[in-house]
Amino acid sequence: MPHTPAFASAEAKQVLSSFAAAWPTRLSRLVILSVLLSASVSPVPTVARAAAGTTASWAWPVPVPHAIERPFIAPESAYSAGHRGIDISSTDDAVITAPADGVVYFSGMVVDRPVLSIAHADGLVSSYEPVESDVPQGTKVRRGDDVGHLLPGHCAAACLHFGVRLYGQYVSPLNYLGGIPHSVLLPTRSLPLPP
Repeated sequence: MPHTPAFASAEAKQVLSSFAAAWPTRLSRLVILSVLLSASVSPVPTVARAAAGTTASWAWPVPVPHAIERPFIAPESAYSAGHRGIDISSTDDAVITAPADGVVYFSGMVVDRPVLSIAHADGLVSSYEPVESDVPQGTKVRRGDDVGHLLPGHCAAACLHFGVRLYGQYVSPLNYLGGIPHSVLLPTRSLPLPP
């Protein structure tokens, strides 16, 4: 029997189970129960819950405006195609700043592009390309500190590729920049409320 995830209250689980029992089709019940089961098997780390939603916990690494040229597209597996970050339009030679406190984890070339990575608290690592930086590995940085400048080459026009990993898994940077509203589960049709 799956355990109840730390982030799901007993009341929420009871409501979802009631909806699953009230829905007439087996498929509807399976959808609700699979949500409960997947949440039970792999609970979301506390830091991800705190950062998700419309409240920003990190600063944007480039000056305004923050137009996203290409969104995050989660890969199906570690080796599948996807877009493991967001591309933010900017200007040539824009100053790149640290979105949160951390330590420079890597600064150098990867294949043919300059990349900068910063390790943050709670298993988070942010990465930026193409960014030229003279900040050496191991340097502590604070939110808003200048860490490099943008070079051309990633998009047709100037843009920054900004990626975030949580315990080694790529996640959307918008989780930490405040760009993803909370999810709301709505029924697909009108159902009577359980007693």
